[in-house]
Amino acid sequence: MPIMTDVVDSDMQEQGKPDNFIEKNIIEDISSGLNKGRVQVRFPPQPNGYLHIGHAKAICLNFGLASRFEGHCNLRFDDTNPLREKQEYVDSIQEDIRWLGFEWDQLCFASDYFDQFHDWAVQLIGQGDAYVCDLTAEEVREYRGGLKEPGRDSPHRDRTIEENLRLFALMKGGEFPDGSKTLRARIDMASPHIIMRDPVMYRILRSTHHRTGDDWCIYPTYDWAHGQGDAIEGVTHSLCSLEFTNHRPLYEWFLDKIGLEDGPRQTEFARLALSYTVMSKRSLRTLIEDGHVEGWDDPRLPTLSGMRRRGYTPESIRSFMNGIGVAKFNSTIEYSVLENSIRDHLNKIAPRRMAVFNPLKLVIENFPEDLQEMVEAVNNPEDSESGTRQLPFERELWVDRDDFRLEPPRKWRRLAPGAEVRLRYGYCVTVQDVIQNSETGEVEELRCVYDPETARGQTPDGRKVRGIIHWVPASCCIELPVRLYSPLFVVPDPDHVPEGKQLADLLAPGSLEETTALCEPSLQEANPGDRFQLERVGYFIADQHLSCPGAPHFARIVPLRDSWAKQEKRQADSRS
Repeated sequence: MPIMTDVVDSDMQEQGKPDNFIEKNIIEDISSGLNKGRVQVRFPPQPNGYLHIGHAKAICLNFGLASRFEGHCNLRFDDTNPLREKQEYVDSIQEDIRWLGFEWDQLCFASDYFDQFHDWAVQLIGQGDAYVCDLTAEEVREYRGGLKEPGRDSPHRDRTIEENLRLFALMKGGEFPDGSKTLRARIDMASPHIIMRDPVMYRILRSTHHRTGDDWCIYPTYDWAHGQGDAIEGVTHSLCSLEFTNHRPLYEWFLDKIGLEDGPRQTEFARLALSYTVMSKRSLRTLIEDGHVEGWDDPRLPTLSGMRRRGYTPESIRSFMNGIGVAKFNSTIEYSVLENSIRDHLNKIAPRRMAVFNPLKLVIENFPEDLQEMVEAVNNPEDSESGTRQLPFERELWVDRDDFRLEPPRKWRRLAPGAEVRLRYGYCVTVQDVIQNSETGEVEELRCVYDPETARGQTPDGRKVRGIIHWVPASCCIELPVRLYSPLFVVPDPDHVPEGKQLADLLAPGSLEETTALCEPSLQEANPGDRFQLERVGYFIADQHLSCPGAPHFARIVPLRDSWAKQEKRQADSRS
């Protein structure tokens, strides 16, 4: 049974109360005694690239169902196209699944079944249900017809069983050039289901396979291998995304022709689509090969390795999948929904620290020059066991320039001339003087006074100080490199490239910004992979590739929700 760690919540729906239509189907099957109440599913990726978050939906669904119904889930690699497959992808896929918190019952490969697939193909030829065809790939498409016109029979469709058996054996023996012949199922060239118009089962392809080497020069197509692989493994419920709905008649036809009428049942569900990103492996490979991103684990990509490097947690991804559910119709999920899932999780677990990205000097004129007072800062208010840390508080501090307005707008609760705010974990200060550049007018320094009676959040006279801002000590803060990531594309649906455009034309020019931040001293000790909430800024991770002990290089996972920015935008929109 799959090891689920904390994947399935303890308060998951009780047995008999389905969460989606697939669970409902399975409950009905168990109640009717189908498959003797057994539930066997599988996750069948192609090892031709790295997994992305769309695959995570299928992973969570299949492994989650196996756990809920005390069934089994296999990991089966559909390794039927050696041109694109690598052991690197096999390894990365296993790593990603385990990172998400799942463990398979059996590790399988379609290539494990090549001999059986071949024997079943010979069986179909002997039954008159398959034939060797000499048409080129282009001619096969031409003969297939379209939605409004039937296909035409191949001129080789009526070869005798003996001739087909002889030619197929020669194909397997390497007697013909690549692409010169195929084995096709003999079904119905006039079928309204185009997929049923004599689909290809085998093609000649000389390419070294990552597991079988050069043992084979003919390889099964996905449609021929898929259902038969399910049958061999005893899969009861074969779950596919909606684009395979049209393939279901062929899936069932193959199983019927090899005598497996009570074999697995295919059910389709909506795949995941996210705004401002692409899920196509072809598009992802193009971005990588053309140098627009750093590799499969670039944090701007939706690959699981990229999201792991970005700082996403497996818990947040599983929560996201639970939240969007399983549907029968495709739709696009706003990327902000995914971002909210990581915010919610990191809010509970991430230690708090302070850093300033756009520094402005703040001088507390009535604070002793030679004094450095230690103030107590809470590590995580959501975690009572996270403890506290000591922060040096002194006369000169750095605050964020965005927290000051020379002419504050209505409802402004931050620094302004004459306004009082609280410095996080420290004292309340009031701006008394603003030092500006005599030529440019740029604010260079704020001169303030502090109220010594306001330590530790106290206001003895009961006055309300509504604004709280973050800061770092000027004498001992550390400057660290930071990467700021934003969406990779400027359009919400980059999977659909407008006519006359290329995918690269849709890329956002500022999706990666290199900058620095002035940080509180403790961040110097951050280890690669450590995550933090930089208060009032966002969640950040010490990048595992760029950081080393004592020299962290931070990257933004996700910004915090900025309520004031939204308010300013609304005000600007109303004025326009």
